[in-house]
Amino acid sequence: MGIMRTYDDLLRKIEEQNKEIRELKRIRKESQQSEERYRNLVEETNEIVYSLDENAVVTYVSPNIERLYGYHPHEIIGRVFTDFVHEDDLAGRMEQFRTILSGVNTATEYRMVVKSGEYRWARTAARPIIKAGRVVGLQGILMDFTERVLAEERRKDLEAQLANARKMEALGLMAGGIAHDLNNVLGGIVGYPDLLLSRMDHDSDSLRKPLQAIQRSGEKAAAIVQDLLSLARRNVGTFDVVNLNGIVRDHILSPEHEQLKLHYPGVTFAVNLQKELSNIKGVEVLLSNTLMNLLSNAAEAMPDGGVVTISTANCNITAPVHNYDDMKPGDYAVLSVSDEGTGLPAEDRERIFEPFYTRKVLGRSGTGLGLAVVWGVVKDHLGYIDTDYRQGCGVRFNLYFPATREMVVRSSEELAIEDYAGKGELVLVVDDMPEQREVAGHMLRELGYSVVTLSSGEEAVEYLKHGRADLVVLDMIMGQGMDGLETYQRILEHHPCQKAIIVSGFSETDRIKEAQRLGAGEYIMKPYRMEKIGLAVKAELDKKRSTAW
Repeated sequence: MGIMRTYDDLLRKIEEQNKEIRELKRIRKESQQSEERYRNLVEETNEIVYSLDENAVVTYVSPNIERLYGYHPHEIIGRVFTDFVHEDDLAGRMEQFRTILSGVNTATEYRMVVKSGEYRWARTAARPIIKAGRVVGLQGILMDFTERVLAEERRKDLEAQLANARKMEALGLMAGGIAHDLNNVLGGIVGYPDLLLSRMDHDSDSLRKPLQAIQRSGEKAAAIVQDLLSLARRNVGTFDVVNLNGIVRDHILSPEHEQLKLHYPGVTFAVNLQKELSNIKGVEVLLSNTLMNLLSNAAEAMPDGGVVTISTANCNITAPVHNYDDMKPGDYAVLSVSDEGTGLPAEDRERIFEPFYTRKVLGRSGTGLGLAVVWGVVKDHLGYIDTDYRQGCGVRFNLYFPATREMVVRSSEELAIEDYAGKGELVLVVDDMPEQREVAGHMLRELGYSVVTLSSGEEAVEYLKHGRADLVVLDMIMGQGMDGLETYQRILEHHPCQKAIIVSGFSETDRIKEAQRLGAGEYIMKPYRMEKIGLAVKAELDKKRSTAW
């Protein structure tokens, strides 16, 4: 019996041991599975686990840091954490470290320098490690939120662009209205001297020089109005194939540039033009004015003198570029103007293209519209602006214009007044501004035309119901009643082949294009000189019209 009892006890103990072994195996397996889940969680998450000792030396970092930041753990463990913190954020990160060592849990945000040399935004929360009642380090979690920061920056940029676009639109509407009225007023100042000069003896008349001075003053005022229209994005005009090299050469030889050199004798201008520069499609006078504004801005940035460099280049953009503008891929002709001035403070850079924003003295250095006009002209030419700011070393403006394979068409020689004089044809001038009607009437009579002037579209329609005119000079924008397009549409009901030209204080608009589609001829921008309107009237009268218009 004793032997049997001993045997049974032995079996029971063996069974209990086997049970304990199975339990240990189960616990070990669960532990291994738990450890595997933890390791996978740590390695696959975007949260990096780390610990530091009391001297800020890294004692542990989770392996997923290599996937996120490029470092293998052994490249970090054993080094102080400050080796991986952006220098501008060191003070805040050290303050957090000291706070945690004092026994307080805390969190902070900073930029971590990754292995590629770039930086990413991280948020870290940590708590102290306490052993035997003493703080011996800290352990924490680092969470990357760079994409959130970039998304927020993009949102702010878009909001700023939208706000700027609305502000520019509002200012443009105001500037456009003022410019339209000024162009009507300037019609007489520019036109009458031209008319009087054509009647004077070239050598003997003592009034010739005063009249020429009045005319130049009027043209300068008109140039300022053109700046307002550029700001209003209403001065695009007719696009021709042009070459930036030719525009630079012509401007360097112009009286305006000579005047700029006289004002800034310490400034020299260097020109470096690309051979075989690609052509672009643009408005020559606006591009020349843009160059003049950039050169004036550059010269004024160097009160002690220096070199302004004008250069051109061909450029092929293969991928979208994000700078002041988002530049699309393609071929461009680039106009660059750089100076050796003091540069531009960071706080001024986002506002340099705003109208009337200037660090110069208004009234002494210009209207404050220069760079705003540059911005408007570049936008109207579907181009892009890139600015290179070098604090203490000047500013470089790079203007990118889409290239074209079309060739420049050479202009013909100037015509004598006899070549565009009339032969008694009847011209009907329709304009709501009395001064503009009078100057246009005087010019056309001087050129040999019979002229009738009317103040509204309604009067013109009524006149042509019972009468006729060889050509109508039609103002597009009139303060009361019908505008130029509606007037022309009504005229065509009675005279389907009626010839007309369009004049306006604004540039070419959709309504002007619609009038031309219906049969109207050239568009002329106010204020105009006698030669301009004479050539347009002559060209339209010489056109043959089908009787089945």
